[in-house]
Amino acid sequence: MSGRIRNEAFKQKVMSAHDAAALVENGWNIGFSGFTGSGYPKAFPGALAAIIDARHSHDEPFRIGVWTGASTAPELDGVLARTGGISYRAPYQSDPEMRGAINSGISYYQDIHLSHMGPQVSQGFLGHLNLAVVEATAITEDGDLIPSSSVGMNRTYLDHADHVIVEVNSWQSEELFGMHDIYYPIGALPPNRVPLPIQNAGDRIGGKVLKVDPSKVIAVIETNSADRNTPFKALDDDSRAIAGYFLDFLGNEVKAGRLPENLLPLQSGVGNIANAVLAGLLEGPFENLTSYTEVIQDGMVDLLDSGKLTVASATAFSLSPTAAEKMNDNAAHYRNKIVLRPQDVSNHPEAIRRMGVIACNGMIEADIYGNVNSTHVMGSRMQNGIGGSGDFTRNGWVSSFVTPSTAKGGAISCIVPMVNHVDHTEHDVQVLITEQGLADLRGLAPRQRALKIIENCAHPDFKEPLREYVKLAEKKANGQHTPHDLATALGWHVRFLETGTMVP
Repeated sequence: MSGRIRNEAFKQKVMSAHDAAALVENGWNIGFSGFTGSGYPKAFPGALAAIIDARHSHDEPFRIGVWTGASTAPELDGVLARTGGISYRAPYQSDPEMRGAINSGISYYQDIHLSHMGPQVSQGFLGHLNLAVVEATAITEDGDLIPSSSVGMNRTYLDHADHVIVEVNSWQSEELFGMHDIYYPIGALPPNRVPLPIQNAGDRIGGKVLKVDPSKVIAVIETNSADRNTPFKALDDDSRAIAGYFLDFLGNEVKAGRLPENLLPLQSGVGNIANAVLAGLLEGPFENLTSYTEVIQDGMVDLLDSGKLTVASATAFSLSPTAAEKMNDNAAHYRNKIVLRPQDVSNHPEAIRRMGVIACNGMIEADIYGNVNSTHVMGSRMQNGIGGSGDFTRNGWVSSFVTPSTAKGGAISCIVPMVNHVDHTEHDVQVLITEQGLADLRGLAPRQRALKIIENCAHPDFKEPLREYVKLAEKKANGQHTPHDLATALGWHVRFLETGTMVP
């Protein structure tokens, strides 16, 4: 044994991943740890996939429900999706195999706000939770679990599952102990909820460990495997331009007296553009920054190293291999600057609203009135999921969305007459940014927003077609508040599906 299992009763439950997976029954719902490629079980999913494949080869039914914190990795979502054995998936995914299973109709998928997942599980809307499979850094002498590189939904799954399997991963640094803040009262349902006692991003309100009923634990698995750590793309001109517009916007907000000089707590979505914004902050004028977000990326670690960022609160890491190695080597240094919380705390609307979080998230497309699609491609195909962007957009002090103005080599405009799917309505979206410019939509009526979005954010190849659409819509609409020509509003998407381009 690795020495990470310090409780005698748990030592007696150590077994292989295959033997643990053999305990699963057809039709079970399983709550897995894992959030943005960190802290997910490494060995159990593959062993379970092999059992599912074997059962299917004998024409025996075997399907399971898969619940996680957010996205995981090919070793979990990918390997299970390939079996065709996932009946239902929630609340967020980004794996290509899983995406294929959803879009082909093999698996049902429910896209859920991450702050809503805990209450929905607790109320039983997703069904009965048969098993929780949770990665831990170690098991203490008292039988508590020291969390690993993500917290996500772990507290809720451990509380509600009939059975528990723990993967103890010795790749995770033992010096992560003390970085986590596990708050239990948040799990209460109305009318027994109490206010969330967080006023500042770095406030610690809970304990350091996850509690688990030892009678539920049916297996312990030992692993030594790295998280799915994906390198970020090198910054390109578009990413730098978007970051520059956003930083200029923040500077102007400070000058106008709407933000303090050290801003307000920052939230950053996952991805290369978001990481570029963080890189821009590293070079920018702002000091003594704080972050209240859901994921810590490379750029945020760099900000901590520079001293510009004093504390970062999240629920998980999403790091490149280089940054993950640095985190593992220096976890004792970072644990006083980083707080990892359950996702129903990291994404809690009350805390986000109270602290006035500055939200910056990616999108697939926006329309001329400010509605944003962040999940679907061409109307029907699920790309990833809404994740936590809605939690922060609806409740943040500033809600901004970023994207290049075109995709597919210029064949697709990311500014369209009408989005093919709405994730964030015009009522929640305040700022849109592309490499072309920034549109501040605050205080503007729909037709005013349309003019600003077209002029500031659309690619030059699509500006005139968008202007022509506005003229057509104003002529044909049955009202002038938010004029649309319903016959052609989604015509750009139809043109792409038929011809491979939105260009007229």
